[in-house]
Amino acid sequence: MVETKPRIVRFDRVQKSYDGETLVIKDLNLDIEAGEFLTMLGPSGSGKTTCLMMLAGFEPATYGEIYLNDQPINHVAPHRRSIGMVFQNYALFPHMTVAENLAFPLQVRKVPKPDIRVKVERILDMVRLSGFESRQPAQLSGGQQQRVAVARALVFEPALVLMDEPLGALDKNLREEMQYEIKRIHDNLGITVIYVTHDQSEALTMSSRIAVFNDGVIQQLATPSVLYEEPENAFVAQFIGENNRLRGKVASVDGDYCEVVLRDGATVRALKVNVSGKGASTCLSLRPERVAIEPNGQAEENVLNGRVEELIYLGDHIRARLTVAGEDEFIVKVPNAPRHASLSEGTWIQLAWAAEDCRALDASGKEAAPA
Repeated sequence: MVETKPRIVRFDRVQKSYDGETLVIKDLNLDIEAGEFLTMLGPSGSGKTTCLMMLAGFEPATYGEIYLNDQPINHVAPHRRSIGMVFQNYALFPHMTVAENLAFPLQVRKVPKPDIRVKVERILDMVRLSGFESRQPAQLSGGQQQRVAVARALVFEPALVLMDEPLGALDKNLREEMQYEIKRIHDNLGITVIYVTHDQSEALTMSSRIAVFNDGVIQQLATPSVLYEEPENAFVAQFIGENNRLRGKVASVDGDYCEVVLRDGATVRALKVNVSGKGASTCLSLRPERVAIEPNGQAEENVLNGRVEELIYLGDHIRARLTVAGEDEFIVKVPNAPRHASLSEGTWIQLAWAAEDCRALDASGKEAAPA
């Protein structure tokens, strides 16, 4: 029997409109368990930040109810929700030292001075900033300021912490370092984190579960591995990781699989996931790393030819862009091995993949909007 953790947050039929006409959040139902790291992921305007702001109390829900620990909080003031919050711009008090910034939320809650000192020292040690107590924010690097912002959200020991694009202002290396730092703190403390980002690699790295938003609706809610390996629709397949799309029509259905005729007349066997049946248009989803080149007679179910358009050297592998079945953005990740040394632009090569790695999804194939 699988043990279920208590629910800490619940969105019950929540809707949000800013102008009274257009819904930016459409009938949201979402349960978040205590102790999990849930990421709300999606392009700009998808509704993820609006959900976070409603939970924090900075925006009212137009319809529906939000619950915290099974208590309705729609009419509870933000400062009475006992939720920690980390913003992209740090939001530190520039005239206060690090210690004073961390002490502030404790002073507001009337924590005794001796306890404040102990809690500040403990949280500074946790974020690896012991010895920085007397510095002001302007004397810290971007990564150090973000550590202080995280520490301030945790110092009063909230059960729930909300993070809104907290690493967006950092450079790539520092952003990756802070991803692991935040994940380490989450694992050590066992707190619940709800994290908002448009960066899918960040979401895959840090999350217990990911809610993929688009147009005010959760398109799929699952673990990182399930989202990547088993996307339920064309939007999720395209937004999560690199993905090849082949468009065509379903020619026949055989149990869990279907035969699809592509635009150039080639036939492909695929896993039937999100198509209505024979005659339906579909967009096939196939990850680049699941495609083999020059299969040497291996018994793959799907074998097609592709023309090499571009080769990009990336050290451990070569990123090959090909034209396949009329699609000129078909990507294959080729291992950097001697047997592939003769690969060159303009040549035709044979490609192969298993039917179970190719998912027949809805034909919308809607492009993910720029983040």
